[in-house]
Amino acid sequence: MKARLLPIYFKNAKNDEFNCQIDKLKELLAEQAEFLEPVELGSYLPEADAIVFPVLIGEAYKQVEEIKKITKPLIALTSEFGTVAMWDWEIITFLKAEGLKVFAPYDLELTKVICRAFGVKNEMKHTKFLVFQDEPGESGMQPEIFKRFYWWEDSCTKLMEEKFKIKIVKKSFKKLAEDAKSIPDADVQSILKKLDVNKEGVSDRAMNSALKIYLAIKREIDKEGDVGGVGINCLNESSYSDTTPCLAYNMLFQEDGILWVCEGDTMSLMTKYMVYKSLKAPIVMSNLYPFLMGMAALKHEKIDKFPDIHEPENCILVAHCGYFGLTPQCFSCEWTLRPSALQIVNENAIAVDAKMPLGNVTLVKLHSSFDKLQVIEGNLEQYAQYPGSDCRNGAIIRVRNGRKLMDLLYSHHSCIVTGHKSAELELVAKVFDLTIQGDY
Repeated sequence: MKARLLPIYFKNAKNDEFNCQIDKLKELLAEQAEFLEPVELGSYLPEADAIVFPVLIGEAYKQVEEIKKITKPLIALTSEFGTVAMWDWEIITFLKAEGLKVFAPYDLELTKVICRAFGVKNEMKHTKFLVFQDEPGESGMQPEIFKRFYWWEDSCTKLMEEKFKIKIVKKSFKKLAEDAKSIPDADVQSILKKLDVNKEGVSDRAMNSALKIYLAIKREIDKEGDVGGVGINCLNESSYSDTTPCLAYNMLFQEDGILWVCEGDTMSLMTKYMVYKSLKAPIVMSNLYPFLMGMAALKHEKIDKFPDIHEPENCILVAHCGYFGLTPQCFSCEWTLRPSALQIVNENAIAVDAKMPLGNVTLVKLHSSFDKLQVIEGNLEQYAQYPGSDCRNGAIIRVRNGRKLMDLLYSHHSCIVTGHKSAELELVAKVFDLTIQGDY
């Protein structure tokens, strides 16, 4: 969904300069924004996501009280390059001092991020997250761990829906698994013939089950409509299914752009949805194991030591379900479907062994209050393999200050975005009325 932007002009200032600037903005932001018919400052304002000033003049100082009556965010796009013109910094500083929320992007890509974020904010009002679970954390596998997670609390769901206007629809994982098993083998074979994935050690039976759960999820998505993300309590309630949804999630994203989340973690799903849709940058959810945690992290992954590396206190091992994290093929430089590495799931289950490119990354996660966004920049330096463990191919991410990281972390789950994205995420946070907590 594109951002709906309303251009505003000052009295007697709707001239050739203004009209020319509007035409340039429409061309530069054709994919990200819809420009409504311009109106004069002080007139009735039709519904829009944000107000755009294509031209700023000294009248802004004199008419600041009229500007303060506008309840929507303001964006200054006053240069021919789709950014703020440097001559307008004084006016913008004045408006900010008057308590107004003003976006003044200095790069066209940042302007596009702002527009996409406003589009996503509006889109959420018509979007559903589909989550399959029955009694999360109450019983099942490792309830002593899973019962601690906030994302399964009704208060979390209520707060998320109130903040983002998104709808979270919960359905039975047990029934989904039963429906999947009842799908005829012939339905799977037709998909298998067209499927192009690299796999090693995955049996025909395992592929059959993985594609049946894909079909079952896809049918529920089609039945529900307007689904933007899916999650399943796939580990804690793994006894319901003879497979895992890893291949299904990969296919759903690559075919329809539907985002996914492991373990039904709706807080991570909300983070991924907001960030990916706004930035259009590769993103994956995984577990964080800071080296500073020592044996508390090592024991869970069934390994005896972290890799030998300089300044280990500033490093994190990143791994989920035996590998780096559930990464779609289009985000990966290496991608292989393998048998599951975890004992918690059925022996017939599968997992994705993938790598994202080495280089700069950003850790990002919503706070449980949904009024803060954690942003921590780092570098994905290498991958570490521990054969036979629960970390057969994990990533090593280095951050600026590992001890500060320990104070900042909201959860063992975090979302990893390729590139240093603090500037973009500051703008996304501003669109969604979030404050930033981070290290960058």
